[in-house]
Amino acid sequence: MSRKLRLAGRIAALVALAAGAAYAWSTHGTLDPAAIAATVAAQPAAPLVFLALHVAASLLFLPRTVMAMAAGLVFGVAWGLVWAAAGSVLGAVAGFLLARYINAGMIEPEAMPRLGPMLRRAEEGGWRSVMALRLIPVLPHSLANYALGLTEVPLGAYALGSLLGQLPMTVAYVDFGAAGGRLWTQGAGWLMPTLIGVAALLISLLLPRFARSRL
Repeated sequence: MSRKLRLAGRIAALVALAAGAAYAWSTHGTLDPAAIAATVAAQPAAPLVFLALHVAASLLFLPRTVMAMAAGLVFGVAWGLVWAAAGSVLGAVAGFLLARYINAGMIEPEAMPRLGPMLRRAEEGGWRSVMALRLIPVLPHSLANYALGLTEVPLGAYALGSLLGQLPMTVAYVDFGAAGGRLWTQGAGWLMPTLIGVAALLISLLLPRFARSRL
């Protein structure tokens, strides 16, 4: 049932994006988010501010997909992907380190009957199991950060697995954000990012079938 709910959630997200794009097309004359985004992106400190906001969002359990779409809107496809991927990894590492050093042995994975075995498998599998856990995903992004911080997974393996596991969804929503900005202003070049975003989202739905054997 949980897999069906996750699939329904992603389909609902696609429908919401399509509805948002249609609304943007009909109201583009009253607001110009692309001009606002261009002004923000022109600021030298914009990437650093975005990364700081992304880390805060991860620690506060806010959806990273929103940040990825914002990155695509503000920075475009290429740089948006760079900053969204960097932000997702930094946010994941922040939650991981917070749990690891604040917890300091107060909570043991063995004490959690449902999560414990999964976390131990991730611990034994290194970056591959972390990547698989991100791809499925069994846990929400922010909760997984804290949960994996309770394990002995090395920081480097955790960061690499998180980057690779989060990449398909990051690509999808960055491209959706970039396409939405272009569509809002009736600019050209919105179709390709949309198609890439849909393809990446479909990949993120198919990859878990191959990743389940890692958990």
